[in-house]
Formats: sequence, structure tokens, C-alpha cells
Amino acid sequence: MARPSFIIAKKELQVFFDSLVAYILLITFLGFSGFFTWVYFRDVFFTKQASLVSFFDTAYWTLFFFIPALTMKMLAEESKSGTIELLLTKPVTTWQVLWGKFLACFMLIAIALLLTLPYFITVVNLGNVDKGVVLCGYFSLLLMSAAYISIGLFASSVTNNQIVALLLSLFIGVFLHKLLSIFSVALNGNAGEVLSYLSLESHYDSIARGVVDSRDIVYFISIVFVSMVMAESSLAKRRISE
Repeated sequence: MARPSFIIAKKELQVFFDSLVAYILLITFLGFSGFFTWVYFRDVFFTKQASLVSFFDTAYWTLFFFIPALTMKMLAEESKSGTIELLLTKPVTTWQVLWGKFLACFMLIAIALLLTLPYFITVVNLGNVDKGVVLCGYFSLLLMSAAYISIGLFASSVTNNQIVALLLSLFIGVFLHKLLSIFSVALNGNAGEVLSYLSLESHYDSIARGVVDSRDIVYFISIVFVSMVMAESSLAKRRISE
């Protein structure tokens, strides 16, 4: 089951680079993160601290918008052009198709984060850095990216319109990241605690601060699993109808 998924992932990753999507994402991501880490207000030199807090803050919000833009066409465009039906007639399962596309997006994001390692090397040379916190920061970005990729694939699986998929993915992201946090503060008691746990922001911030709790990891894995199950259900219905 794993081999077809890796083959699809390799093909999709190649498509990213052939269509210049990968280069545009990498250059823009590095440009934004580099500018706000080293040049703009609250940058490393302004705060006079050997820290990558400004980078992680910028990287989070950059990926928050980039990932839905990356995933919006993964299934929606193929559904519109009819190529998804052709793909699903081949000897592959819907799970293999989904995980192949998921891995392609995740590898591209991982490459983008890997290219920022010079930031870390530079900061280490500027002063004492809590390497554990930095590693947790990267880990939290990867977990967050995995969650948003799966959400983006679900949004792309339910529509043939890329813009609708983009907006739906962004709405779900805003709901999980901000709205649940706001509601949890407004409510008291068990309801507030439940909404706080469901908020992606609280789990991301916890790991980014250097506290790796199994509950936070389970949360992100659950988001990925639920989103992929819903996307698989959507594709399965399409396959049956064909």
C-alpha cells in the first residue's frame, strides 16, 4: 500500500517543480521569513536576543495562507478536468491517492523549512540559543503543516472550484486557530476547557514553547486522521458514482 503512495508523491512533487509552484512557494516563503526575521520590526537585531521567535511567528502565518493555496488544486482541479476519475480507475485505492498527495505537499513544506536552517546557524553564532526550543519550534511547524495539508485536501475533495476549496480551507483554519480560542475564553467551566483543547492555537503554542506533551501530538494526529477520513469518503463516493 505504501509504494503506490510514494510513487504518487514523487510524481506530484515533480509537478510542483515543473510548474514552478515549488520555486514560487520556496522563494516567497524564504523572502517573507527572512525579511521579518532579520530586517523588519521585532527582528533579531532589534530585540538584541539570539532567538528565532520572530521567524516562527512569521513562518506560522505564512504557511497558514500558503498551504491552502498549495492544496486547493490537488483534487479540485483534477475533478474539474476529469483526471481524478481516470486516476481512480487505476489499480490504486483512494487512500493511496490521498496519502500520495499529502506526502508531496508535506515534503515541499519540509524542504522550505530545511532551507531556513542557515537562520538557526546564524543565530547560534550570535549568542546562546536554547536549541531544544528551536527544535520544538520546527516540530510544531511540521505538525501544524500536516494538519492544514489534510484540511486542505478535504476542502479540495468536496468541490471542483479551487477558490471555494481555498476559502473553505482558510475558514476551517481560522475556526480551529482563532475562533475556538476566543470562544474558550468567553465561556467558563467544562465548555471553556473543551473548546480550549479543541483549539489548534493552544497545542501549537505549547509545543513551540518547548513543551512536548503527548496530548498535543495526539491532537494533531487526530486532525490529520479525521480530515483524511472525510476526504477519503468524498473520493470514495465519487469513485462509486463513476
